[in-house]
Amino acid sequence: MTPMPEPIRPVETIASYHAHVYFDGAEERAEAERLRAAIADRFAVRLGRWHEAPVGPHTLPMYQIAFETALFATLVPWLMLNHRSLSVLIHPNTRFPRRDHLLDSAWLGERRALLAERLPEEAPEADGAGMANTRPGGA
Repeated sequence: MTPMPEPIRPVETIASYHAHVYFDGAEERAEAERLRAAIADRFAVRLGRWHEAPVGPHTLPMYQIAFETALFATLVPWLMLNHRSLSVLIHPNTRFPRRDHLLDSAWLGERRALLAERLPEEAPEADGAGMANTRPGGA
């Protein structure tokens, strides 16, 4: 028996996006600091706190950038050109965190391991980007 094809999912199921910026060691940490400052100067995003040790499904230290769907078309190309040597995971936020992180994501730089078992299959509702905590200067 042929499996049923998955239904087409509308883009509107994406509540927001996250980008996770990974670093390993002092040199990459310094590079991640420079990238974070440049993002804060240019984009209205919510910058998450620094995680100096692996947390949740992430196997390296990192920080998160939460951003609205309307910002995808400018922030993601900017990250493509400016992530330097850092690994960045970009994923949508729908009601399916495991799929968001593992199947519907994009990587800039080197792909890093994620701990799938720490991601729920389904969540009650998609995680929005929240209020921006940056004050971009437009540089």
